[in-house]
Amino acid sequence: MKKHIKISLLIVLVTFGLVFASCERVEDPFVDRVVSPVLVMIDGAARGDYVTDPVVSYAADQPLSIGAFVYELDKTNILNNAIGIDSLPVNSLQLTLSTRTGTKIADVSTDNTGKATVSRSWEQLGIATPRRGNTVSMQWSGTHKGQAFTRYFRVQVR
Repeated sequence: MKKHIKISLLIVLVTFGLVFASCERVEDPFVDRVVSPVLVMIDGAARGDYVTDPVVSYAADQPLSIGAFVYELDKTNILNNAIGIDSLPVNSLQLTLSTRTGTKIADVSTDNTGKATVSRSWEQLGIATPRRGNTVSMQWSGTHKGQAFTRYFRVQVR
């Protein structure tokens, strides 16, 4: 009886070994993204709103001041719970503000606090007559330390 258990166990181990040896590592075809080299926080979005598409609302009758803060994350002290990860503003970084359809709105640089701001009207964003609930899908994009990044967000009429 013990001999049958040993043989059965050996067959199971060999089978699992062959199955795992024949598995091929394939990259995920659905996620072609890389980690951003910077943290881009949309000005006017709720703090802690790190969803894919934060929404910022502006009045229909006023010009928009579209802004973003760009930070580089210093992970030197990641294991020290008293210090943790530090957010360092990235100054003089070239950014492009555009709609997601590809219409460039502006090229701008970040200031010493890591902030970039562009002032535009609804009409310049493609909404001739802004009505409550109208949205424009937008993006900030740039390159930091040789790696491109894009941060999506939406601008909405309130």
